[in-house]
Amino acid sequence: MIRICSLLSSAILLLSACDVRSQQSGKEPMQIITQGSFAVGGTKLVKPGNFDVQKALEPAGQTLHGDHAYAFYQVPVNAKKYPLVFLHGAGQSKKTWETTPDGRDGFQNIFLRKGYATYLLDQPRRGEAGKATVGAELATTYDEQFWFTQFRLGNYPDYFPGVQFPKDAASLEQFYRQMTPNTGAFDQNVIADAISKLFDKIGQGILVTHSQGGGPGWSTAIKNANVKAIVAYEPYSGFVFPKGELPAPIKSSGLFGELKGAEIELSDFMKLTKIPIVVYYGDNIAKEPTKIWNSDHWRSGLEMAKLWAATINKHGGNATVVHLPEVGIMGNTHFPFSDLNNMEVAAHLADWLIEKKLDR
Repeated sequence: MIRICSLLSSAILLLSACDVRSQQSGKEPMQIITQGSFAVGGTKLVKPGNFDVQKALEPAGQTLHGDHAYAFYQVPVNAKKYPLVFLHGAGQSKKTWETTPDGRDGFQNIFLRKGYATYLLDQPRRGEAGKATVGAELATTYDEQFWFTQFRLGNYPDYFPGVQFPKDAASLEQFYRQMTPNTGAFDQNVIADAISKLFDKIGQGILVTHSQGGGPGWSTAIKNANVKAIVAYEPYSGFVFPKGELPAPIKSSGLFGELKGAEIELSDFMKLTKIPIVVYYGDNIAKEPTKIWNSDHWRSGLEMAKLWAATINKHGGNATVVHLPEVGIMGNTHFPFSDLNNMEVAAHLADWLIEKKLDR
C-alpha cells in the first residue's frame, strides 16, 4: 500500500512538472490518446538450402526481411478523420518533422495540437527502416557545405539575407547531424509499395512529402485510393505526365543538370486528378536562368511543378503550386516546415486543409 501511494505521488509530481513546463512555454498540455510504431511493407528473401542449428552462422535456409518502411504514430484526443502521413526527403529521416534544429516544435507537434493524428515515416533503406535486401557501400563523405548551399540556407559560408534559418552554430550542427545515408539504392517503387501498405493498414489519410519524397508520393496515390490528398514541400524529381504530354527538359546550371519529367499511362495519371494536391516552394529561387547554381536548380523544379500542376488541372484535377514569397511568407529554405516561421507555414497548410474540407 505504501509503495502504491509512493508511485501515485511520483506520478502526480511528474504530471505537475509537465504542467509547469507547459505553462512556462505558453502551451496547453498535449493530450495523446495512443502512440506506437511498426514496420510496414517490404519483402522476405529465403536463402536456398536447409537451416542447420549446429551451423547457425551459415546462411543456408535462413530468411531476410527488408525494404519495409518504419512508422511512428501519435493520435490526439478527438482526432480528425484524416491522419497526416509524413515522408521525408533525400538524406533525411522522420527527424525532418520532429523538433527543429533550434529546438522548436516541428510539424509533428504543430499538427497534433491542431487535432490531426500523425504518422512519421522512415522510407525503406533509410533511418529506422535501414534493413535492405540490396547491398550498398556507405562511404565517408565530406559534403555538408554542399547541402548548406543546395538546400538554400545561403551560399556557404554566407546565409541569404532574411533567411528563416537560425544562424547560431548549435542549430547548424543539429541540422548537419540530422542527415542520414541510404543503406541500399533509392528505389521509388519500393518506397511507394511500402507506403501503399501503410495506407492499406490505416485507411484514408493525407500524404505530406518533402523533396525527393515527391515522386514516391505521386506513385503512392496512383497505387492506393486511400490517399485522399497530397501536400508536397519542394519536390524536384519524379514529376509524371501522360504519354504524349511530356514537356521538354528544363535546362539549368544546377549541379544535376537539366530536369526531365517521366511518362506514364493516362489511366494512371488520371488518378492524380481525383484528389486535391498542393505543392509549396520557399524563397531564394531564381525567376530567370542564372549561373547561381542552387537558385537555378530550384528554378527548374518550380517551373516543372507548374507545368505538372497545369497538366493535372487540364485533365480536370485540383492541383495548386504555392510559391511562398508570392503569398507574403518570406525567406524560407528547402525546409519551410522547420524554418523560424514554420508556424506561419503550417497555418497556410491548415487553411488549405479547411478549404478542401479535409479537416473534419
